[in-house]
Amino acid sequence: MEEITSDIDGVEDNFEHYRFVAEQGQQPLRVDKFLMNFVMNVTRNKVQQAIKDGNVLVNDEVVKANHKVKPEDVVRVVFEYAPRETEILPEDIPLDIVYEDDDVIVVNKPAGLVVHPGHGNYDGTMVNALLHHFKNLPENADGRPGLVHRIDKDTSGLLVVAKTEEALVHLSKQFHDKTSERLYHALVWGNIEEDAGTIEGHIGRNLKNRLQQDVFPDGEQGKPAVTHFKVLERFLYVTLVECKLETGRTHQIRAHFKHIGHTLFNDERYGGNAILKGTTYTKYKQFVDNCFKIIPRQALHAKTLGFEHPTTGEMMRFDSEIPEDLQQVLEKWRGYTLTNS
Repeated sequence: MEEITSDIDGVEDNFEHYRFVAEQGQQPLRVDKFLMNFVMNVTRNKVQQAIKDGNVLVNDEVVKANHKVKPEDVVRVVFEYAPRETEILPEDIPLDIVYEDDDVIVVNKPAGLVVHPGHGNYDGTMVNALLHHFKNLPENADGRPGLVHRIDKDTSGLLVVAKTEEALVHLSKQFHDKTSERLYHALVWGNIEEDAGTIEGHIGRNLKNRLQQDVFPDGEQGKPAVTHFKVLERFLYVTLVECKLETGRTHQIRAHFKHIGHTLFNDERYGGNAILKGTTYTKYKQFVDNCFKIIPRQALHAKTLGFEHPTTGEMMRFDSEIPEDLQQVLEKWRGYTLTNS
């Protein structure tokens, strides 16, 4: 996938420009969904507004949202920049705070909430919400208030936030030294034969698609990454696993499991939104489509978080409930397995 900046007549420098060339294997896909897949952190509203403004072109023709992108189509889009502030502005966004003291905050992040402002998302993030609820949070090395670690927009689960400089340094060192505990639950395609295992392989940006991470087993690119897993439950064509992170690379679980042939269920960015295992029966296809509708995101939840308290030295461990969308999908697969075993 090629992406370059480009110009569209009449558009000035306060806009961001993209040009994509669809690959040979591109299945027909609505242009709005195509752009959601390939533009980093873009929101659906932003895509729809660009289409409405006539700023989405396929092969130099202005198109509507339902236009299907096909192999070798040239897709061009222009987004208007959001007003940029040198400081991140507080916003009154609800937070599910599961623990707070003078040093730390533990937040249960819902799927769909971006953790911090960045390209394409300058507001409406968890950091904007934190600044509304808490004053004078310390900034990390990237200038992000309170953040020690992050999880993807469409991944749900637990995050720890530092309220003081001392806590930020202490917690960051724990994550760097791999002494913190992070356990995820993931529903993946296929039956994983082993009851437990370890996935190793450097992770770095995909050479063709900047929105994906890839695994480089020989270590010629990327950074070392290690994911331990154990099987919790098997459902004929999908498997529920618990993942323990030894490292914390971007998209680590998503990239590692795709690498071993078990892409996360409904992970659109990595191809898990197609039926990768199962039967060819129409009834089965309808069942999976219904599951996709229940959980319109990758089936990944940051369930458990453990760390040493930066002041007291006490080992703290938090466990979160499986969110409703994932719980419903697991129940559907349990029922399917009982009926078809």
